[in-house]
Amino acid sequence: MSVNKLILGDNLEILKGIENETVDLIYLDPPFFSNRNYEVIWGDEGEVRSFQDRWSGGMDHYIAWLKERVEQMHRILKPTGSVFLHCDWHANAYIRVLILDRIFGENNFRNEIIWQRTRNPKGSQFEKKNLGIATDTIYWYSKTSSYHFNEIAVREQLQNGEIAKKYSDFDEKGRFYPGPILRGESMGLRPNLVYEYNGFTPGASGWRMIKEKLIELDKNGELGWSSNGKPFRKLRPENDKGNPIYNFWNDINRLYAGSPESIGYPTQKPEKLLKRIIIMVTQEGDVVLDPFMGGGTTVAVADKLNRKWIGIDQSVAAVKVTEMRLGNQQGLFNAPFTVQLHKYDYDTLRYANAFEFESWIIQQFGGTSNTKQRNDFGLDGKMPDNTPIQVKRSDNIGRNVVDNFFAAIQRSDKKLFDKNVVEGKPVGYIIAFSLGKGAIQEVARLKLEENIIIKLVTVEEIVPIAKKPTISVKINESPHQLPQRGRVSPPSEGQGEAKSVREIEFIASGQSEAGIEFYSWDFNYDAEKGFKADVIIDKEGKQTVKLKAGLHHIAVKVVDNDGLESIEVIKLKVNGAVERE
Repeated sequence: MSVNKLILGDNLEILKGIENETVDLIYLDPPFFSNRNYEVIWGDEGEVRSFQDRWSGGMDHYIAWLKERVEQMHRILKPTGSVFLHCDWHANAYIRVLILDRIFGENNFRNEIIWQRTRNPKGSQFEKKNLGIATDTIYWYSKTSSYHFNEIAVREQLQNGEIAKKYSDFDEKGRFYPGPILRGESMGLRPNLVYEYNGFTPGASGWRMIKEKLIELDKNGELGWSSNGKPFRKLRPENDKGNPIYNFWNDINRLYAGSPESIGYPTQKPEKLLKRIIIMVTQEGDVVLDPFMGGGTTVAVADKLNRKWIGIDQSVAAVKVTEMRLGNQQGLFNAPFTVQLHKYDYDTLRYANAFEFESWIIQQFGGTSNTKQRNDFGLDGKMPDNTPIQVKRSDNIGRNVVDNFFAAIQRSDKKLFDKNVVEGKPVGYIIAFSLGKGAIQEVARLKLEENIIIKLVTVEEIVPIAKKPTISVKINESPHQLPQRGRVSPPSEGQGEAKSVREIEFIASGQSEAGIEFYSWDFNYDAEKGFKADVIIDKEGKQTVKLKAGLHHIAVKVVDNDGLESIEVIKLKVNGAVERE
């Protein structure tokens, strides 16, 4: 399983295809057992089907549905890895006892993290006769006792005001506050730490450190003496690693409609929450997996933190929205990523980079591509039994392709060729977009007259192909000019005085046999930088924007229910009037 990949499909089947012990962190936020239709957020077929599956038999069925997925997660997790399972009060007790304790073991339970997601829970405790619910549960389990953990990395650093308050004392070296240097009585007897220093001998519990370290502290000016003659340690702000993180997280609020991070996904988790989890238990280059991707927060944060990642979701919208979210944050140093859908667009495959397409389609076919590209007799890959594969990124391949391939496979490995002929197995495979009459006839003749089998395989037999949607855009201009507000940029040379703002309505109309899922808009489109969505989810395809005088490039993307997409770019000149170029 390659990494930095978004995958559309049932996570159970995809998890089964991931190798043992290859993932460092799994964060899952599965649909809660709340028995409410509001859990269907995107509304596409995959999400609706998943909702129906987990609800068909009550709590027992829900636990069974989730358990078989967690079993696969345990298998693919590295011995040093961790899993964080996000749930709420409806099923958290069942999940811990019936799933996590049984699969990971009670001894690998690390924490029950309580996330206070809001300070204003919905509902009235007086009307409902219970308290408002403001928290979620996040269970943290490791696979073994040798797990990666870096709590210091996620500590909240002190701000200036907090430093002044905490370190309120001064000496010749600067700020400090008096910390303990003696062990308390509750810490037990430690006779080996009872010794005299500078005329002071502690009680039976002793000092907190051996004498050599105490002397070193004193030499460095970090040991102080109170007016009653008792010693203390001077703790400095520069050595303060921040406030410890405990299992009650009340410093991260959920996202609201106006939050800068919000993409319009109702159960979207804040990036700060996932950043804390990822930094706490992984290192750069580790693999992070989210099998219920939703709005894509986990993979978006993992990508920012230089982790490798895999995101899985059964919803087309979830995958495509996450793809655009990643596209918005992709920069020069971000690793590239791939998207795996149920169906693939013919044009995209047909005109892709030739070598990349060859490698990809051979892998989909179950073979291994030839990376040398020299002295390979024109062959592109091989099956697990070394039978050759040739890929032709073209339509209607003719007899000449079969003739050349026939000669090449004999030159490359005559012994394997003869063996396959004797055993009645294919001597080679030719993959192409479509097959011409001459190629089909020659393959049939070889089999009939010489008992030689060459398999002709179309790309569509390996991966399903569909036509991408079409799109058109209509523009309606407001009949009234709008006054400029705030600062107005000076006019360009030859433009005259700055023109008034125009209000423009854009209406996109997409057509697809699969049906349209949603539209997205980029109001400052730059072909070199690629599509950067200003509006990620638009179910209606209508947007109204205010444009200043000048040339504008506006792009709209339409996504259909197969996850295929098309982009229309509108060049619009605003200069007293609106002209479409």
